[in-house]
Amino acid sequence: MKAIAAFLCGLMLGVGLIVSQMTNPAKVIAFLDIRGHWDPSLALVMGSALIAAFAGFAWVERRGRPMLSGELALPPRWPLDRSLVGGAALFGIGWGIAGFCPGPALVGTAALSVDAAVFTVSMLAGMLVANRITAAAASGRRTFTREPSDSAQ
Repeated sequence: MKAIAAFLCGLMLGVGLIVSQMTNPAKVIAFLDIRGHWDPSLALVMGSALIAAFAGFAWVERRGRPMLSGELALPPRWPLDRSLVGGAALFGIGWGIAGFCPGPALVGTAALSVDAAVFTVSMLAGMLVANRITAAAASGRRTFTREPSDSAQ
């Protein structure tokens, strides 16, 4: 049942991203261009998503638990650490440059968009590098070290 629900939710999200044109980088960049030819239509999409999310979370809270899980696991609101702020900044910069964020990029890749596929591959490579750096930092290893050269001795 969980797999069917996940598939239907993903399908509904993908269709919604296509219908709202969130998979169109030109539309997204026009939304972000507040000093040029600003297109505010995606604000309606985002506002609708916030309303739907608020209603869904309120329903789960009244019910006491999610339908297909034992408990609702939410991330903590605080602290806002460097990792969260840095990740949000990188997300915004990437979104502004490419016109894609992860969800629409995956939908675009599935729709055989070359631009979306290039973004998706780049995003996955960046995630891999970030994961390795984070794992190295957590283990106490230095991530980028220079080996002393023979000529320096």
